[in-house]
Amino acid sequence: MRKKHDLPTKDCAVCGRPFTWRRKWADVWEDVRYCSERCRRARAKQRPGS
Repeated sequence: MRKKHDLPTKDCAVCGRPFTWRRKWADVWEDVRYCSERCRRARAKQRPGS
């Protein structure tokens, strides 16, 4: 079993905070850009007004 500090991390495209790999993202880790659903929705709201 891997320890949490051994898992890959990325920075969120909206808030810039680092987030860690999750099992549910195993198949799509390369495509994951946001740390949470809240950040994903916030990005969608920013686009039309930009």
